[in-house]
Amino acid sequence: MGIFSMPSLGADMEDGTLVEWMIKPGDTVKRGDVAAVVETQKGAIEIEVFEEGTVHQLTAELGQKLPVGAPLALILGQGEAAPDTPPAPPEPVPAPPSAPSSPAPTVEPTVAEAPPRPAAAPTPVARPPQDVAASPAARRRAAELGVDLATVAGTGLGGAIQLADVEGAVGAAPAKTGTAAVPAHEAVKPSPMAEMRKAIAAAMSRSKREIPHFYVSQTIDLTPAAQWLEAANADRRPSERLLMGALFVRASALAAARIKAVNGHYTNDAHVSSDTVHAGVAVALRGGGLVAPPVFDAQDKTVDETMAAMRDLVTRARAGRLRGSELTMGTITISALGDTGAEAMSGVIFPPQVALVGIGAPQKRPWVTGDRVVPRKTVTVTLSVDHRVCDGRQAARFLAAFDDLMQSPEAL
Repeated sequence: MGIFSMPSLGADMEDGTLVEWMIKPGDTVKRGDVAAVVETQKGAIEIEVFEEGTVHQLTAELGQKLPVGAPLALILGQGEAAPDTPPAPPEPVPAPPSAPSSPAPTVEPTVAEAPPRPAAAPTPVARPPQDVAASPAARRRAAELGVDLATVAGTGLGGAIQLADVEGAVGAAPAKTGTAAVPAHEAVKPSPMAEMRKAIAAAMSRSKREIPHFYVSQTIDLTPAAQWLEAANADRRPSERLLMGALFVRASALAAARIKAVNGHYTNDAHVSSDTVHAGVAVALRGGGLVAPPVFDAQDKTVDETMAAMRDLVTRARAGRLRGSELTMGTITISALGDTGAEAMSGVIFPPQVALVGIGAPQKRPWVTGDRVVPRKTVTVTLSVDHRVCDGRQAARFLAAFDDLMQSPEAL
């Protein structure tokens, strides 16, 4: 018998809200199947089961805010009988105490003070259905209620539509005009982006507080990679073209496979090196915020496979459709500034990882080639490293390997 519990989807996650079941009693499940959708500070996340068997009972209710580790469902293995006493339903996370319900004292406005005006409600912007970013729970509920998602204003990360947005669109009443102020005791719900900033702040504060960072940088010649990309993309359609970022991820994965000290997790006061490279790709979300889901087994993928995986991750991250394992299983992270921006970046390590590759914007500068000084396209790569598991020599070897790989892009 297995208990499917609320997983930890990050080092600083404490709870999540169950918004959709993808399984029901009697279903047969296997490792990796998506069982539910949970709303967290990082958006709507699809969580997977890690056992095989038959779903016997769902022990949590939709809409419950549950702590990490709370039981969600009971899964019976092959040949197992149902228990005589079912597990107790999980206790929801208590809501913060509300302010007193007594009316706030009124204050006569002076000449310099005008009564507060109510905030205008956001006007939904019509979008083509294929461009609408919405969580799975929101899409299903919209279909049940006959709501056109293109008319719903999303409040999720990057404007993604959440379950509450759909239900609010159905039950919303026309706004009343007037000058009445919002009661002083009425609670204001934090925006999803504010919640994400809190999650990022907690994770990065923990990282800088607990991880002894050091940084090693190297400027490399990017011209061979740029020339190879131009030739490789010459006969491709725009949707199939390779980006420089795919070469960066591929070179980082191969270098990390060689220098194992930078690849893995630091847990329980020990470095757990990984034989596979799950290369986290930092994705900037529309409206702000950052996530770093990984390209799994990046050391074994071709450049084209890496590019396809990156496109998929970016699309799903901005639509709020990442899976739980994609927030916890990265072994090293690559963060690139793109074609414009600062020429160097020293990043903060995502715990429990032990290294982060920061890649600045490419710059054109004089470069010594043989006995000549010629203009070349260059980029500065900075490796942020956990000094508990790695030293400067190993970090320098990683950058040297990265440089060698980028000089022979056809071998990537």
